[in-house]
Amino acid sequence: MRTIGITGRSGCGKSTVSAHYRALGYRVADADLVARQVLEPGSACIPLLVEQFGADILDEAGGIQRRLLADRAFARPDGSQRLVSITHPEIVRRLLQEGEEARQAGQDVFFVDGAVIVGAPFEPYCDGIILVSAPLEESVKRICARDGISEESARRRLDAQLSEETLRAACAWEIRNDSTLTCLLEQADWVLERLKGGM
Repeated sequence: MRTIGITGRSGCGKSTVSAHYRALGYRVADADLVARQVLEPGSACIPLLVEQFGADILDEAGGIQRRLLADRAFARPDGSQRLVSITHPEIVRRLLQEGEEARQAGQDVFFVDGAVIVGAPFEPYCDGIILVSAPLEESVKRICARDGISEESARRRLDAQLSEETLRAACAWEIRNDSTLTCLLEQADWVLERLKGGM
């Protein structure tokens, strides 16, 4: 079984590609969802985060107040690295567990959809990464429509992410979302055929 990452900048349409593969019967793990789940009550990360960043980062239900945690982490020079060192091993563990379940179910390809795969601890576990790319202005429009934020906020969000050039250099395939939905899915099918053929 091959583990394939699906990544791209905000508003690129990677969720559409992931949904297409899911509809075809492939297991697609949502790395961004897993990253949120490791901050929920009962996660093995919670006691470690409390130890590092204070008991008041917990909400009444025992989950993490994400904004407060981020403020604490970014307030210290080594805070961001400490946060990553606690959460990322658990994120990787959960994604590998999903991959093992996919393998046991007889899947030949297991996909991991994540905004942050390139340069992150899960990247070495990928046998290849698909980049879904889109023109900047199109991405800005999609983010504004999806999240109800201003164009300026959407541009700031994109500026904070890895550039398309950096992502492209790390990815084996690129699906360009610059035309119709049909064209997007045809490219996704083309990549899938290459994956099934062992390329």
